[in-house]
Amino acid sequence: MTINATHDPSLKSWVASANDADTDFPIQNLPHGVFSRPGEAPRGGVAIGDQILDMAAAVAAGLFDADLEGIANAAAASTLNGLMASDPAALSALRTRLQALLTLGATEQDAVTRCLVAAADAQMHLPAAIGAFTDYMTSAPHIAAARHDRPEGKLPPCFWSLPIAYNSRASSVVASDHVVERPLGQSGSDAGAVFGPTRAMDYELEFACFIGRGNALGRPIRLADARDHIFGYCLLNDWSARDVQRWESVLGPFQAKAFRTTISPWVVTAEALAPFREPMPARPADAPQPPPHLTNATHDADGGLAIRFRAELRTAAMRARGEAPAVLSDTCFANGSWSFEQMVAHHAIGGCNLQTGDLVSSGTLSGVALSSAGCLAEITAGRFPVALPDGDKRLWLEDGDELTLRGRAERVGFTPIGFGACRGVVSPAVDFQP
Repeated sequence: MTINATHDPSLKSWVASANDADTDFPIQNLPHGVFSRPGEAPRGGVAIGDQILDMAAAVAAGLFDADLEGIANAAAASTLNGLMASDPAALSALRTRLQALLTLGATEQDAVTRCLVAAADAQMHLPAAIGAFTDYMTSAPHIAAARHDRPEGKLPPCFWSLPIAYNSRASSVVASDHVVERPLGQSGSDAGAVFGPTRAMDYELEFACFIGRGNALGRPIRLADARDHIFGYCLLNDWSARDVQRWESVLGPFQAKAFRTTISPWVVTAEALAPFREPMPARPADAPQPPPHLTNATHDADGGLAIRFRAELRTAAMRARGEAPAVLSDTCFANGSWSFEQMVAHHAIGGCNLQTGDLVSSGTLSGVALSSAGCLAEITAGRFPVALPDGDKRLWLEDGDELTLRGRAERVGFTPIGFGACRGVVSPAVDFQP
């Protein structure tokens, strides 16, 4: 995916809100998602400013020629797996046509206007049927977790040789604004186990990609080809029950993570992010270089992404008073040490078959500074409460807390683009009697 005419910062849309400086969805973005209004079936749409282009309506209006009608129908479906599996050239042609329909001065403006839906009136759904979810741990500061007065942790010996990952739970991935019940679970110590609602509810600020075209079982993916297997990107909150995690993690986390994962519902395509490619972050001087199958000069020059992320907290009281959120985390993709191309190549190196719609996450993107820590486990260490603007404090998330992730890709000379909100409100645990 290279920079082309669709990234031209001088382009403006006749959808006025798409030209606002702070919008996530200018005409240079055009992410895909699945939406519905009350009483309607979910279907595919494209975000433009504060509007959604209803792709089913656009197809019915005859806005796509015969050579694009097939892929436009895939973009209108109730799950976008078919779109994600499409040839990159066809995806690029669809993007070019969508931009032409929405650009200021488009001759089809009246017809397209009739296909717009106000985003405020829509409910968003998962954009794909997710068959598998793999969660990586690419941030050295997150793994080492050198925070407050705790001794500095040591990285696993393999960290600089391969991206570390585990297979997470795909069935409990939900779209932004889906309820997040406080999970029940077992925690304890050498003195014994305790069962009940978690007392250490946490968030994890992560970034994720959706697999487009998969690979055959037994066939690895070369690093040079890995980008062609990525359809697009979203924000991801890997909610965590830290007390359950400490107790159960002998083979790795299970119930501590399986209860819920929230993603932003708009998928920003790989092509839309082409202007925001940057070199991979420098490794520490004493760190070994990746093995040959996980590095090459081309990848090292543009495997990074210039994206900044925030985690914002609003308590129930703050929302009732209409107050702005408190920023808990302010970090960037460069705080991870492995690219998505490396994650994809490593995932398939043993012959694992990635499939269209699979979700692959970066893991918590923490930096060295405490302000860039991507979760409360690092920010508070479970002992040092973070102070909120209204004087309230948090060790862990409480019932009624609203946690929102946001991301923005920025580079001088190009129009910034965003990902929409990845939001969830913690609700009380379900009433369960053994």
